Amino acid sequence: MWTAYIKGFKAFLQLERSLSERSVSSYISDVKKLESFIAHDEKKLSEIVLEDLQEFIRKLNELGLEPSSQARIISGIKSFFKFLLLEDIIENDPTEFLESPKTQRKLPDTLSVEEIELIFSAIDLSSAEGSRNRALVETLYSCGLRISEVINLLRSNLYADTGFVRVIGKGDKERLVPIGRSALKFINIYLEGYRNHQSTKKGHEDYIFTSRRGTHLSRTMAFYVVKEAVKASGIKKNIYPHTFRHSFATHLIEGGADLRAVQEMLGHESITTTEIYTHLDREFLKETIRQFHPRYS
Repeated sequence: MWTAYIKGFKAFLQLERSLSERSVSSYISDVKKLESFIAHDEKKLSEIVLEDLQEFIRKLNELGLEPSSQARIISGIKSFFKFLLLEDIIENDPTEFLESPKTQRKLPDTLSVEEIELIFSAIDLSSAEGSRNRALVETLYSCGLRISEVINLLRSNLYADTGFVRVIGKGDKERLVPIGRSALKFINIYLEGYRNHQSTKKGHEDYIFTSRRGTHLSRTMAFYVVKEAVKASGIKKNIYPHTFRHSFATHLIEGGADLRAVQEMLGHESITTTEIYTHLDREFLKETIRQFHPRYS
C-alpha cells in the first residue's frame, strides 16, 4: 500500500514542486523511515494519528539524531501527508499539530573585506588556471552564488552589458543576479586570454569555467581552487566556497541592504533563511552604541 503512495508522492515532488533529485531522495527516505516504524502496528495510512508520529519522533530522539535532522525528517513527513490530503487518500492530516524540535541556528563563518582581498591577490594570474581561478573566486563573492551555481554558469547566460548573470539554482529555479565590475573584468580576462583559445569537448562549449581537459569544472576542483587560494593568502581559517556566499550576504546587510533584495539574490525561498545574516549587523549596531551613546554602559 505504501509503495504506490510513495511512488505518487515522488512524482508529485518531481513534476509539481520541481525539486532536485537530491531533495526528492531525502523526502522519500524520510517517508520510508516512518513506514518502517509504523509497519509493526499494521496501520493503514488513514489510521495514523498525531500520537503515532510523536512516538516516531521520540524514537528518533532516542537514537541520538540531531534536532536539525529531526526537523528535516518532520518536514518531509508533513509534505507527504499534505500530498495524501490533496489526493483525497486521507481525510485528516495527523501532522497538523506535529511540532519540530527547537533548533539552534549555527552562525556561518565569514571573511572580512580585507581577508577577501588578500585571497584574491594571492592567486597567480600568470597561468590559464590562475586566470580562471581568480575569475571564479571573484564571481563567488560578487554574486553570492553556491558553488554548484558557479561551476554551471553559462556564457550565454552572462549579460555583461547590463551587469547581470542568469543563475540556475536549487530545483532548477532561475534567477537574475547582479554581477560586479571586478568579477566581469576577471571573467573577461580569462575568456579573452585563455578560454576562447582552449579546445573544448562537445557539450561543454557554453560553460564559462572549464578544466584543462576542456570539460566544465567539477565541484571537487572548485573546492580545491578555493583551498589553494586561501592557503596562498596565509589565512588560517577553515574557508570553503560557501564562505564567500556567507560573506557576500553579511557585507551587504552590514552596509544597509534590504533583506528582501538579499533574499532574492541568494535565491532563498524563505526570508527566515536570509535573516541568519543579520547577526553581524546587530553586533555592529551594538558596538556603535557602545562607542558613541553617552548613557550606554
